[in-house]
Amino acid sequence: MPVSRIYLDNNATTPVLPEVFEAMRPYFAENFGNASSIHQHGQQARSAVEDARESVAALLGCRASEIVFTSGGTEADNLAIAGLVSAGDHVITSSIEHHAVLLACKHLEDIGCEVACLPVDGRSQVDPDDVRRALRPNTKLISVMMANNETGVLQPVDEIGRIAAEVGVSFHTDAVQAAGKVDINVNRIGCHALSISGHKFHAPQGVGALYVRKGTRIRPLFYGGRHERSRRAGTENVAGIVGLGRAAKLAKDALGRGDDQKMAAMRDRLQQGILAQVEEAIVNGDGASRVPNTSNIRFDYIDGEAMVISLDLKGTAVATGAACSSGAVEASHVLLAMGLSPDQARGSIRFSLGRQTTAEEIDAALALVLETVGRLRELSPSYSKSDT
Repeated sequence: MPVSRIYLDNNATTPVLPEVFEAMRPYFAENFGNASSIHQHGQQARSAVEDARESVAALLGCRASEIVFTSGGTEADNLAIAGLVSAGDHVITSSIEHHAVLLACKHLEDIGCEVACLPVDGRSQVDPDDVRRALRPNTKLISVMMANNETGVLQPVDEIGRIAAEVGVSFHTDAVQAAGKVDINVNRIGCHALSISGHKFHAPQGVGALYVRKGTRIRPLFYGGRHERSRRAGTENVAGIVGLGRAAKLAKDALGRGDDQKMAAMRDRLQQGILAQVEEAIVNGDGASRVPNTSNIRFDYIDGEAMVISLDLKGTAVATGAACSSGAVEASHVLLAMGLSPDQARGSIRFSLGRQTTAEEIDAALALVLETVGRLRELSPSYSKSDT
């Protein structure tokens, strides 16, 4: 029986789960109140928002009062970075961060901050010793992601958190690609701020959250009402927040059942099938701990964009890098930072699974990848079987 379209680009966005959609549905119509209103309509909305806050807090291992709802990961990153730093401060980040962090740090430089951008090794990991060496007397913030969006590689955030605690520096981690995929406990990490985005773990697009540790003072990006304990002005997106809360609860339950191990097994089935049958295919970040749904594989002698288009025409969606960079001609900054050449980076494909991915889809995708790589290499003037 033929498999319908196969979606393996879940690091770009995930489908909203049916349970999440059903939880949201009433808040588009009958339960339409403003959560700041004191009448019954408003209090129904407020109760739904606070229930969602509890669920998100449970996913992250924090107090509900430490959760600030945002429009997504980009806003959460910007709120943390701009809200914890002032002109003249020194900030430490890494060369593989999402552009939401990198460009926020570029803005800090424009207003008089100093930014140290740390390198990574060939596995796409930051060395905590580099963090320690980069510290200065005026260092105010360290911002290093928890999981990379392109390679899925997990960073040593627990160790970085300990370093930050030793010297009394604030620590922010972008956990957008980690939330719902691996266990997160903000107290174990030791971070002062942590960003998540709903559409990366089957909540809707346009909603996210920032964990802000109790006692951490953060300047708002927006000014207006006293929403979110005066940390984020603006009428709450009640339906989106309800969806985020429901997705957070489902993700926590799934982690408790060991669903992450099942997903890793499917990911490895695809990855091992490719490596066993395709010459000169290499996993970017091989040997490092990764989130269970992601594999970034380099295929020498092919163009990644051509492979994405070819697979799409065959009914399978994959990616060459971050979704916000799609269509860009330059190679991935993450893969270049790992030491890949521009051609190697452009020949790399990211496969990212979701909770809806099935074993049958993995088998079908594997067959299509093998067929597509073979055809593209036959067309490549730089590839010859006699050379391999």
